[in-house]
Amino acid sequence: MTQLLTVEELNNLCKSTMIEHLGIEFTELSAGRVVARMPIDGRTIQPMKRLHGGAIMTLAESAGSAGSLALVDYSKFQVLGVEISGSHVGSTSGDYVLAEAIIVHQGASSHVWEIHVRDIKNTLLSVCRLTNRIIPIKNKAE
Repeated sequence: MTQLLTVEELNNLCKSTMIEHLGIEFTELSAGRVVARMPIDGRTIQPMKRLHGGAIMTLAESAGSAGSLALVDYSKFQVLGVEISGSHVGSTSGDYVLAEAIIVHQGASSHVWEIHVRDIKNTLLSVCRLTNRIIPIKNKAE
């Protein structure tokens, strides 16, 4: 597996997107593994002041999609999330959460990631699975 992006490049790519809006920051990136951090604040909580499940799913999809992007030449391929599922098994109201995405399948046209979201006490909050399609970018001349 080849890594084509750095953490800094990845965070720069996310400027002015929902990822930046939610405060998601990528902290580790290696071939087949990504760690991202998201704050628990007014952008990511639900009315009962708990972390919103939708924010967790956004964090999970962001981590897995970033992992796929780091494994392809993104000038030649698009990464498109086509399916995500998650089981929320815990809750927290701490300062931030971490998502660790590990690739479980790397094919030519699809990647499957398993993402575990934990709080700062290492309590498991969610187990997610993401499938990405890897699609060649067609040459505009074609």
